[in-house]
Amino acid sequence: MQRWFHLIAWILLIVILVILAAFVLIYNGLITIKTRVDNAWSQIDVQLKRRADLIPNLVETVKGYAKHEKTVFENVTKARSALMGAKTVAEKGEASNQLTSTLKTLFAVAENYPTLRATENFKQLQEELSGTESKIAYSRQFYNDSVMEYNQKIQQIPTNFVAGMLAYKQREYFQATEEEKKAVKVNFE
Repeated sequence: MQRWFHLIAWILLIVILVILAAFVLIYNGLITIKTRVDNAWSQIDVQLKRRADLIPNLVETVKGYAKHEKTVFENVTKARSALMGAKTVAEKGEASNQLTSTLKTLFAVAENYPTLRATENFKQLQEELSGTESKIAYSRQFYNDSVMEYNQKIQQIPTNFVAGMLAYKQREYFQATEEEKKAVKVNFE
């Protein structure tokens, strides 16, 4: 009888250790992927900040040539302020999309001023902004890939049990607006 008791105790101990080891592995996996999502978001944040920092210089450069385009400058400034004040992924996404739209208007205004387009300062700012936009696009893609992996992981068995105990929730994707999804019209006249 005592022999069976020791055998059952050892089996229970091994089962408990296996469950504990599985919990630790799952928990560490969740922490890794959660940290990757947070890092991906911070990369977007860095690029959005960089873009927001470039915009006042760009606006001032264009302002010198296009003094009567007051509403364009006001809209760009409002959009930049909205981006700087946004807190959540959805707010930042919406503010970023609004800023992108107003920047398109600003560059359209600049097209009307050939001497402005020819200045080195404007060219440099435009190139930096273009490079930053590419980095933002890449960062968004990396973020969304990380969010997809995270969301999948917290829904899969047995990870979903641990994620549920730790109150892990699905993350939002960084999404394009309907306006950004529209086809761009190019006209060579």
